[in-house]
Amino acid sequence: MAGKSIPIIDLEEFELNSEKLKEVFEKWGCFRVINHGVSLQLMAEMKSVARELLDLPIEIKRKNVDVLPGSGYMSPSEKNPLYEALGLFDVASPTSVSTFCTQLQASSKQREIIENYAEAIYKSAIDIAVKMSTIMGLKEYSFKGWPCQFRINKYSFTPESIGSSGVQIHTDSGFLTILQDDENLGGLEVMNESGEFVAVDPCPGTLVVNLGDVAAPWSNGLLRNVQHRVQCKAAGIRMSIATFLSPPPDKTIEAPPEFVDAEHPRLYSPITYKELRELRASKKLHSGEVLELLRLNK
Repeated sequence: MAGKSIPIIDLEEFELNSEKLKEVFEKWGCFRVINHGVSLQLMAEMKSVARELLDLPIEIKRKNVDVLPGSGYMSPSEKNPLYEALGLFDVASPTSVSTFCTQLQASSKQREIIENYAEAIYKSAIDIAVKMSTIMGLKEYSFKGWPCQFRINKYSFTPESIGSSGVQIHTDSGFLTILQDDENLGGLEVMNESGEFVAVDPCPGTLVVNLGDVAAPWSNGLLRNVQHRVQCKAAGIRMSIATFLSPPPDKTIEAPPEFVDAEHPRLYSPITYKELRELRASKKLHSGEVLELLRLNK
């Protein structure tokens, strides 16, 4: 699956190309989806609301705090000076969504758009996860109760910052990430199987799916957690909206029996998602290296 652009998958024809799609999951760990169920109008409205929220005064943005470390407001830092973000813990939880809107003093119209987007993007995330698990050989795997973290990202790129990093190389910690990227300003790059970074250029109306660290031990090493970064390619404001489907914090991550047999022994020690996040943070291993610490029979 070597190539210079990430694969595009039509969710309405998902089951028709099972072997090809399985190869995409295993070799790329990243793909675009079309016919994903989120309306183009809602995507445009949510992008507009995202811009409005990140243009709020700093004292309001700082009220965006949440129950999971790193899921609230992130201000520009020494490591990522061009980046800031807002977040909430679970788009599937009406309480979490309402708290997010209240923290940021969202108007009734903004609140309506956020609620509608949260419902649509969560439905799409679960749909993609279930279809992936079916193609990987799990007929009735349930993602019920898995929270879906939500993050609105803003990159303030200047002419002087061209060529620098918006966000450093990393993997996501969860199972899968759905990204509504910027329609005009690129910068996202993913690492292919050969270790080369491939530009993920804007493609309006589509969503990008990345597989995170959880996907590797969950699949007994079949699925690829993809390294990615954001580079400043041009001056301007770059907006993106990321939704992270992850296990509940106390859920143990281990491969289902279907992925383990005599020819494919279990590769990773069981670990809860909370423990995985804590290990990533304590060891400062944010690019997938943490999985090597979990390997059995090293």
